[in-house]
Amino acid sequence: MTLVEWAQHVCAELELPEEIVKADVDRILDLAKDAAHSVARPAAPLTTYLVGIAVGRGADPVEAAELIGRLSRAQATGDGA
Repeated sequence: MTLVEWAQHVCAELELPEEIVKADVDRILDLAKDAAHSVARPAAPLTTYLVGIAVGRGADPVEAAELIGRLSRAQATGDGA
């Protein structure tokens, strides 16, 4: 089973109407990578969960992932809060 197939299976089980494609999976994995490598490993699931809440409340998924990815990377360079 691919990650896209897994995501589609999870969406079906949770009765989520969203269509998940490879670009969505890649975006989530990139966000998790940035959080894990720039903040701390446990930040990956926490960060993706919080972005998911924001998207569920109407945030644009691409913009939210880009924003928080930049925030995560800034932590690694000491530019973040």
